[in-house]
Amino acid sequence: MKIRNFIVTMALMFVTVFAFAQNNDDRRVMKDAEKAISTLKKSDIGLEKFFNNSSGYVVFPNVGEGALVVGAASGNGVVYENGMPKGMADMKKLDIGLQAGGEAYMQVIFFETEEALNEFKQGNFEFSAEAKAVIVDKGASKKANYNDGVITFVKSKAGAMADVSVGGQKFKYSEF
Repeated sequence: MKIRNFIVTMALMFVTVFAFAQNNDDRRVMKDAEKAISTLKKSDIGLEKFFNNSSGYVVFPNVGEGALVVGAASGNGVVYENGMPKGMADMKKLDIGLQAGGEAYMQVIFFETEEALNEFKQGNFEFSAEAKAVIVDKGASKKANYNDGVITFVKSKAGAMADVSVGGQKFKYSEF
């Protein structure tokens, strides 16, 4: 009986610790996402219209990428709907081609319509090799427009990458 109580107590303790650690990680990502939004708005004044007029967006404040022929990237982000955080997102990227280096960057994906946002939230969302990202720089967003209800902006944070490759990004969504 004592052993069973000990096992149950230990199991409950591990579940509690895991839940607390996950919650701390989500809070850190949310804090980083808010900083990224501020940085992106300051970097390109034209982005304000996307933040204000989109049905939703997902901010990946810290994406890490590395490559030597085969490349991979990953990052965690926050999904916003009508300007309010609604869930967490996970991004994985894999590509192959002439590439070498490593970099860290911020990425934000805007969804023009509720339908595009819902497609992302249902987990059916992928970017293929044809997807283009607009590099955040002063005024770059002024001429940018949605493609099939979606537009992506990227701002480099550090590193250098030479890249001519084919691949894609896959996303997961989990609601709070």
